[in-house]
Amino acid sequence: MLNPRNQLYRFAQLDVRKASAFIKKEFFIEISYKFAFLLNIFAIFAWVLTFYFIDRLFGDRVVPYLQPYGVNYFSYVLLGIAFFTYVGTGVGSLSNRIREEQMMGTLEAVLVTPTKTSTMLISMGLWNFLWASFSVLIYLLLGAFLFQVDLTNTNLLSASVVLLLTVLSFSSLGLLAASFIIVLKRGNPVTWAINTSFELLGGVYFPITVLPGWLRTISYLLPVTYSIRAMQLAVYKGYSLRALAPDIIALIIFSVVLLPLGILAFEHALKRAKIDGSLIHY
Repeated sequence: MLNPRNQLYRFAQLDVRKASAFIKKEFFIEISYKFAFLLNIFAIFAWVLTFYFIDRLFGDRVVPYLQPYGVNYFSYVLLGIAFFTYVGTGVGSLSNRIREEQMMGTLEAVLVTPTKTSTMLISMGLWNFLWASFSVLIYLLLGAFLFQVDLTNTNLLSASVVLLLTVLSFSSLGLLAASFIIVLKRGNPVTWAINTSFELLGGVYFPITVLPGWLRTISYLLPVTYSIRAMQLAVYKGYSLRALAPDIIALIIFSVVLLPLGILAFEHALKRAKIDGSLIHY
């Protein structure tokens, strides 16, 4: 019988040298496509500008719902969409990468090398989160320097803790999504469903207080609700860890439950695929 504690310890083992090599490879691949790199920055700017004009048009109507954060709608949604980059990366990037390896026929070759599966997956995740961090930096720089969004109240310790717990929670969901990819061999509807429901109900584009009561109840069952709210309060109100304790405790519970579940699901899916020889199928 599988011991979740042993599985978690074994999965967490990381070959730092191989992980560094993997990240370096991804970095050189990314900068080799300079035009695509510039397009990514332009897309972020266009996305930010879109919500800036939405704020100019409807922002005053949302102000009563934003009083707990002390900001206008544009500032709220800027941080929401920037921070959701981490959520989307945690949930979808690993499954997308697994699917790419399947389509290229290289998944089996990658998984049967001497490199531990944990090293490979953590390396993929590290690169994806580094890239997500760069995107978030662009969002915040645009907001601060072009649109005068005030970030001076940020509590860096609180924001860092919320970020860490968010990465743990949503990377766990990413492992579950990758498990579906390995078994089903198709584009993953789980990732789409998770991201869509999180964006709609998690307070990314508007506070959950806008929602009717029954939808608000559902939002409290989603980890993204606590991540977004805690990050907004840590950045714009400078809340301490003590003040954010309810949200942080909720994220800890989600992490403790989801991480072992995600690891067990992924290793089970991988074992099943190796037994029936379906790693080479796509």
